[in-house]
Amino acid sequence: MNSLRDVEYRKGLAEGFLKEAEEDIQLKRWRSCVDNAQLSVENSGKAVLSLFGVSPKTHEPAKHLTIILEDPELPKDIVNSIKDLMPDLLALGLEEHFMTDYGDESSYELPWELYDENSANQALGAARRCYAKAVMIVQMIHERRSN
Repeated sequence: MNSLRDVEYRKGLAEGFLKEAEEDIQLKRWRSCVDNAQLSVENSGKAVLSLFGVSPKTHEPAKHLTIILEDPELPKDIVNSIKDLMPDLLALGLEEHFMTDYGDESSYELPWELYDENSANQALGAARRCYAKAVMIVQMIHERRSN
């Protein structure tokens, strides 16, 4: 495992999916926007996980970041920044990942029926926040490690 490459790879995925979500909102493709925003949020969380050597083979980075937050030696500013990610990571987690692809199988609602302009804008906002916060956390930790 190459932590730096993992971090940069996940940041690249998060940025790419964010760009696609931005395009989707312009094209009024609400489901696709939420889908891409969810993937951006997930990969932003995985970029942060990779900083701590955690394998990003998960759709639930919030679960693993919660464990990292228990480290008493983690600086407060890093803890607070990771905590800032949590609401968006939880809101656009595994369940949303499945809903954007399969819809709600219990009520037979197709994915395209579940999302509208408002839900797309909310998801896009979450993706923007998570990506910006993940980039900031990566920079903070790299600066600390290089000192």
